[in-house]
Amino acid sequence: MTAPATVVRSPAEIRRARRLGITYIVLAAFVLWVFGMGSLGEGSATFKLVRPTDRFKDFPDLVLPAAGIAFVIAAALAAFGGIQLTRGFKKLSNVVLAVGFILFIFAFLAWAAAGSSFSLVGMLDESVKRSVPIAMGALAGVMCERVAVINIAIEGMLLGGAFVAAIVGSQFGSFWALVGATMVGVVLAWVLAVLAVRYRVDQIIVGVVINVFVLGLTSFISQRILNQNPHLNNATLLRPIKIPLLGDIPFFGQILFQQNIFVFAMFILVAVMTYSLFHTKWGLRSRAVGEHPKAADTLGVNVYRYRYLNVMMGGAIAGFGGAFYIQGSVGRFDENMTAGKGFVGLAAMIFGRWHPVGAMAAALVFGFADSIQGKLAILKVPIPSEFLLMAPYLATIIVVAGVVGRARPPAADGQPYVKE
Repeated sequence: MTAPATVVRSPAEIRRARRLGITYIVLAAFVLWVFGMGSLGEGSATFKLVRPTDRFKDFPDLVLPAAGIAFVIAAALAAFGGIQLTRGFKKLSNVVLAVGFILFIFAFLAWAAAGSSFSLVGMLDESVKRSVPIAMGALAGVMCERVAVINIAIEGMLLGGAFVAAIVGSQFGSFWALVGATMVGVVLAWVLAVLAVRYRVDQIIVGVVINVFVLGLTSFISQRILNQNPHLNNATLLRPIKIPLLGDIPFFGQILFQQNIFVFAMFILVAVMTYSLFHTKWGLRSRAVGEHPKAADTLGVNVYRYRYLNVMMGGAIAGFGGAFYIQGSVGRFDENMTAGKGFVGLAAMIFGRWHPVGAMAAALVFGFADSIQGKLAILKVPIPSEFLLMAPYLATIIVVAGVVGRARPPAADGQPYVKE
């Protein structure tokens, strides 16, 4: 009989486990004191799970005692902290972290809705919609960085796609708006690829220059032309598509199966990219170019071609995501309307560990943080509106700072390649 091998954790893993354990305990105390004691006597929180216009509009609401649910969640978070400090969760660490985050948010929502009602389905529906440009930016980043090209220009590609979608959509219709937005993303990505891959200019500088150029150009044209010609800035919104039968499912139907084309495209892109990156020859070669371009070149892989191709595909995704602002959200272009969502998409890419599924999951978290501000304002939560507006960006800082764990990028990320 041989004894099972002992798993030895590195000092970094031990430090992260200790930080997580302390974080769980602090959150448990916070939930107990603020959400639990603060909800005593406030009554129950009512979460609406369907809309009045849904087919099953009589579906019952979820009614929970605000203080009681806070006490239960505080106990669960304290248990997570105790287990994390004593023996850890090992491979389930990130799963438990996600569960802990969801529990904390649920306790917060119960506290906010104590004594009143709250449309949970409406908020989650809005979260999915707001996550689309972030997810598209994150997927564009995954496509580029898997071949070791850092794409800081995602913000500019989103903004450029929105600008072109507004003008083209106002004149030629929705289909050509999507085509135009996608093509402007490809053009900007081609500029990035030429300067970063062929001429080996610093990739960060190139990305910043593209962002500043697009912001300045769109702002100038918006002020000088669009403001005087409103008919050039009046695109048609794409209506939600309801999938038969699935769209009638209470709660999940509206969130997942009654959405516009951008949401469905996000799900399809994640599935296609995941399969392509990890189960096809193209994906294997792309990852090889990002990890060890010299070895890939030795085996006959054209490093330059793959970098050009992937960067331009990433630009197409970002440009298409920019069209969401026009045809999936507001219908008109406003200066700097992307408001840094391209950079939030980069944070989602890091949070998702350069994986399409992880990137989309992180984008949903950021979309939730972005949507919660408007919903809580309706409930008159005693939190300054400025702090609610900061929510998505605070979440971005927490992710980039590595609080959720250190993520390893492709080994050659950001390094120019010179063929010998």
